Amino acid sequence: MQLDETDRLLIDALREDARAPTARLARSLGLSRTTVQSRLDRLERQGVINAYTIRLSDAHERGQVHAYVMITVSHKQSASVVSAARKLAGVRALQSVSGPFDLIARIAAPSVAEMDSLIDALGALDGVERTTSSIVLSTKIDR
Repeated sequence: MQLDETDRLLIDALREDARAPTARLARSLGLSRTTVQSRLDRLERQGVINAYTIRLSDAHERGQVHAYVMITVSHKQSASVVSAARKLAGVRALQSVSGPFDLIARIAAPSVAEMDSLIDALGALDGVERTTSSIVLSTKIDR
């Protein structure tokens, strides 16, 4: 699906505030409320937008410990690892990747001790052969 510049600007505005009222989105884009609503309806119908979500405040996020865990999965165990990882609340994202690892998990926990437990829980999942973790020290760009 091809997105035009207005669609991209609308999506960018929603990334900033997924709960923004249509009227505010329309004002910020210089469009009518009806135009914005019809574009949102079309983007939802076409599957470009499939959910609206929240973004936690920077203050809250700064209080969390963040890490990336690279995961090597046993042969044909990827589906069961993904299913089990989905149940771990601290797993924010899990992506299949190319290269020496099979999956990368983006995780967050409120403390170093809880991060340690979460990393251990990921490593203990049936089908996980090995993990390598990198703790995030600071975020330079977050879009």
